[in-house]
Amino acid sequence: MKTRLENVLEKNRSNFHTVVDYNPVTDKLLLLDFTAANTTLTDDLIADTTLFASYIDQKLSGYKYGIGGYNEDRILYRRSKLFNGESPRTVHLGIDIWAAAGTKVYVPIGGTVHSFAFNDNFGDYGATIILQHQLDTVVFHTLYGHVSLNDLTPLQKGKYISRGELLAHFGEPSENGDWPPHLHFQIIEDMRVHEGDYPGACSIGEREKYLHNCPDADLILNMIRDF
Repeated sequence: MKTRLENVLEKNRSNFHTVVDYNPVTDKLLLLDFTAANTTLTDDLIADTTLFASYIDQKLSGYKYGIGGYNEDRILYRRSKLFNGESPRTVHLGIDIWAAAGTKVYVPIGGTVHSFAFNDNFGDYGATIILQHQLDTVVFHTLYGHVSLNDLTPLQKGKYISRGELLAHFGEPSENGDWPPHLHFQIIEDMRVHEGDYPGACSIGEREKYLHNCPDADLILNMIRDF
């Protein structure tokens, strides 16, 4: 059964501005698989940011963007102790868009700056922005992870940013948590006590709870609905 937020997003789906410059008629997308089924993802490849970036670049040859990952049980997170523990966090809660550093990121629906932070750990978000929105009386949030550190400079908590306004750019590995350049885009209904951060992955055991709070980001992106 769909949540109230999912119904609101579905109803307004055609009204969202593109988060990246994307034309569904002319731009080719590559759906990337980061599960154990992708046997090309060795531990050595995943652990080395330079090797991993070269792998992504090769995959993207002929494509404008690589994309995917919502509710995907990933092996990528072996690369960072942030995701390890008694119950490893392997289930991805957003959608990743892979492209060159400097790729522009736009606001899909007007909202205010909820919070932002530089989560500077290996495998973390790096520079992160969270916006708060209200649509048909429903309050929700969008998270933009792995962006450029310079994009945090003009932000102020509570600042209003309009639909279609340039918000950020894909960050380099040195500022995005040591990942190949990409955007982690996530919808979050209840931020609870989080500021400038929110889990982008959860354990298998907490999957249902987190997916309930973080619906499919393509409800806003509108990039892979007909993939």
